[in-house]
Amino acid sequence: MTSIRRSSLPGQLFLIGVLQMGLLAQAPKSTARAADPASDPRIEQLHDEASDLQSKGDLAGAAAKYEAMVRLAPRLSPAYNNLGSLYLQLGNYPKAIEMLEKGLKVNPNLPSAAALLGMAYFQQGDYRAARQRLEEAAHANPGDANAAMFLVNCLTKLGEFQAAARTLEQLAQKQPRNPQLWYLLGNVYLQLSESALAKVNEIDPNSIWAHQISSDMAEGVKNYDGAILEMKKALALAPRQPGLHYKLGDLYRETGQLDAAFAEFSAEQANDPNNCRVAWKLGDVLLLQSLRPEEALGDVDRALAACPDLTEARLDRARLLVKLRRFEEALPDLLASAKATPAEPSIHYLLVQAYRALGRAEDAQAEMRVFSQLDEAARAATAARAREAIQGKEAGKERQAPPQ
Repeated sequence: MTSIRRSSLPGQLFLIGVLQMGLLAQAPKSTARAADPASDPRIEQLHDEASDLQSKGDLAGAAAKYEAMVRLAPRLSPAYNNLGSLYLQLGNYPKAIEMLEKGLKVNPNLPSAAALLGMAYFQQGDYRAARQRLEEAAHANPGDANAAMFLVNCLTKLGEFQAAARTLEQLAQKQPRNPQLWYLLGNVYLQLSESALAKVNEIDPNSIWAHQISSDMAEGVKNYDGAILEMKKALALAPRQPGLHYKLGDLYRETGQLDAAFAEFSAEQANDPNNCRVAWKLGDVLLLQSLRPEEALGDVDRALAACPDLTEARLDRARLLVKLRRFEEALPDLLASAKATPAEPSIHYLLVQAYRALGRAEDAQAEMRVFSQLDEAARAATAARAREAIQGKEAGKERQAPPQ
């Protein structure tokens, strides 16, 4: 089973990315000048020389200039910050820690220095010291996503997966379109599942809860055969427990075993007759099978009567009404579904069918244009994912190939 390991989140490569994104920016010349009471003109000259060397990629030369700067002005905290960042980029972590600690003694209110210090401790393998500094930086500057990501990495190294999950959840709220965050969050959840399973197995390895967690974990890595097997074991222990037949029905539906799915949802309805989602699932399976549309519509209607906000059931009802050629009745559900999920092409195609049947040619043409645009975008996204998967496999083969 694929799961997160304490060494699998961003490490050195992530650090390089942080550096390239400009977290370690130099202090402005005016800051360097004003921070020294003596206003020594050599400070500005050294800063200019360091900036020039750094722009040319001579990090060691730039560091030497900053070393000279702090000897002239030992209270110049931005110089320590820049010096620490340079040593961090050079991989000299002990020296980076030394300079950044000195800078924070001069000026404790430097969140960027605390973040860099946390990264240096992390690279040196002192994860507890790294966590302390990164938490200080994240608290002082909640908008610093780079420090927060390094904190996540540090927490996973320490096995603090719940704290890592909380940090990632906060980041995901701020960056909901960042796929890396959701990937990392999913991996942390898997690790928490593994920890929970280990604890459940310690208490009772043959409990229904152990089999349920095992099923969830298998499903998480798309091992549906394993997930189905574990749910069957759970049901053998507790055939009347609500939720178990529903879960097994979902697994059968996911794998295209629709007759088995219908049987499990029917069994769930006997255990939990007032569950609106069960009624919807029964109608949904019949819709997928193109069987007994009137019966399916009755199931979906019962689901919506109990749970009117069940958007999936509303779309299924629209599909069934179109199938039954009850286009006028289908329109409100189709329009509501299009509003709820505007990027779903199939809804707009159903609207095309309904408008054409009702003689509303202009509306049908407008929906056809929307459908064409969305369908093209969806196909392009699918093709892009396929290319990425192929490239990932090829890269994996190259990594595994023995040297010539």
